Amino acid sequence: MKRVIVRSVYDAFEYVMEHFYCFGEQDMAARTDSYAVISIQDTYTGGFGIRFEKNRFCKDVITLYFDDVVKETDGAVAFDDEMADKIIGFIQKNRFAADTLLVHCYAGQSRSRAVGAFAVKMLGGDNSRYFKNGTMNMYIYDVLETAWIRGKLGGEF
Repeated sequence: MKRVIVRSVYDAFEYVMEHFYCFGEQDMAARTDSYAVISIQDTYTGGFGIRFEKNRFCKDVITLYFDDVVKETDGAVAFDDEMADKIIGFIQKNRFAADTLLVHCYAGQSRSRAVGAFAVKMLGGDNSRYFKNGTMNMYIYDVLETAWIRGKLGGEF
């Protein structure tokens, strides 16, 4: 992957639609990069009603349902080790298959920002910009980092 982008669900949809073209009009597509999507959706609404699918440009999709919480909360689903392992495996699987990693949640600020920052670090980049502005969910970032270290030490990753 050459880049990681973090978006709201609306901006993620717009990014995907920039790859669209009418039959026979391939040169009209605004974007032609390949991408993989980490779609983070809320549990209390059952998702956003938008589902991303593989296609010519979209090489892979993982959809995870968890809420923007930092501890166990009645009625909410917290991010956990199993989800972290799925994200790490997804990034590894698509590292060379896609040009771009598109990460989205509802607002593109807290959950997706944490996953995006982790992905950049995992891919060997400088993720410091993710910590400067916005409201990253540090709980999610820490769970991802711990799972990655555990997997590396255990020979899984």
